[in-house]
Amino acid sequence: MKKLKNEKELVKKAIIEGMKYGEERGVVKFEPSDSANEKIEYIYRLLVHDKVIQPIPQDQISQLTMKHKLAIWASKLK
Repeated sequence: MKKLKNEKELVKKAIIEGMKYGEERGVVKFEPSDSANEKIEYIYRLLVHDKVIQPIPQDQISQLTMKHKLAIWASKLK
């Protein structure tokens, strides 16, 4: 897994855009008390469920790989 140049900023963007995506779909309401890790996991699973992104193989799923996958997704958004 090659780290992206501005991965931290892309993860932040992915969380913001993923929260908007989930709330607009009406499937989730994020609370201010939700941790970033909880948001990342929920957004990742929602995008995989909706077939927006390819799933990570089950034996390779970790917080780090989910962040990386969301950063790649965010880099492709307008």
